[in-house]
Amino acid sequence: MTANAIPTLTIARTCPYAPPAQHRTLRQEAPIAKVELPTGATAWAVTRHEDIRTVLSDPRFSSSRKNPGFPHLSPLVLPALNSKPMLIELDGQEHAAARRAVIGEFTVKRGAALAPRIQQIVDEHIDAMLAGPRPVDLVQAFSLPVPSLVICELLGVPYADHAFFQTRSATLVSRNAPLEEKGRSFFELLSYLDKLVTDKEQDPTDDLLGRQIVKLRGEGTYDHESMLNLAFILLIAGHETTANMISLSTLALLKHPEKVAVLRQHPEKTLAAVEELLRYFTIAELGVGRVATEDVELGGVLIRAGEGVLALANIGNRDPEVFPNADELDLERGGRNHVAFGFGGHQCLGQNLARLELQIVLDTLFRRIPELRLAVPEEELSFKSDALVYGLHELPVTW
Repeated sequence: MTANAIPTLTIARTCPYAPPAQHRTLRQEAPIAKVELPTGATAWAVTRHEDIRTVLSDPRFSSSRKNPGFPHLSPLVLPALNSKPMLIELDGQEHAAARRAVIGEFTVKRGAALAPRIQQIVDEHIDAMLAGPRPVDLVQAFSLPVPSLVICELLGVPYADHAFFQTRSATLVSRNAPLEEKGRSFFELLSYLDKLVTDKEQDPTDDLLGRQIVKLRGEGTYDHESMLNLAFILLIAGHETTANMISLSTLALLKHPEKVAVLRQHPEKTLAAVEELLRYFTIAELGVGRVATEDVELGGVLIRAGEGVLALANIGNRDPEVFPNADELDLERGGRNHVAFGFGGHQCLGQNLARLELQIVLDTLFRRIPELRLAVPEEELSFKSDALVYGLHELPVTW
């Protein structure tokens, strides 16, 4: 890299199974380096695992997306209906209190109670695939509807409306969608959820949103806009990320039939495999931004107050000092010290649910369809290089 030059951050992967080569070079030569973002703004790119964990846990780095220094990768779509910050934008005690209010819905115990229903949803969709024509697009037939139905039931969102919110959320996580289209999708989705939350306020239902309304009213802390924000972030995050992990994980395992055979014989190893797949793909690869609220020295570099920081989790999860043979997919590695779910106080709220869904999906899919295989050459697959959450547009399979 040229001394004193500010490189433009490479976004798209050239290899679907590895971060951009530039990110590796940054980690090796300038682990904390100033880069130019697609918006033309500059920010500090942090690439070492240790430094990423520091940024994500140090209270001197703010999550506020409305801070002028926040490292957005595409033009900001300002909320059309809502002025209150979302959970992912809060800091300090305000964030801790808001997270505490809902964390009980995402415990391991709560997940265990959901497991039978998740298993039923997975089996029903596999039944439909087995009964239908081949080949089939696994994304549309399985990867997307399974987590969508799970999050709809959890939140109390009618699954009949899934096409509506999936198309809007896909636009919102696209980096290349026109700003006007993003704004319209944001407005339409928030309007839909505004009515949903209003209906639940009038007649609370036995689901996450209904239970939260009753609980917070009882505590005297209920706020409509905050509940609307919670519904918005959970609905998008709850299906978009898990759906992409299902598709990518299936593809990775189809490339390694010997690994599938091991998991079929030893299902107790699936959870370790899930952790490794999360690390290996790191699908929310570029979305972890922060802003320094005061001058901070990190790794020998002075980051000034007001400057944006982008934690490149994708290359942080390939740090050889933490993950030996980091570019190898080792399904028995099993460590949870990756940063695919973030780190610190903002670590993914739904991580236990995501792990559970992936475990059930992988165990069931390859047990019930052991002959599953790609229906097209791998080079014909289309990956989501234009989205904030990495994945596959389609995954044609047969058996």
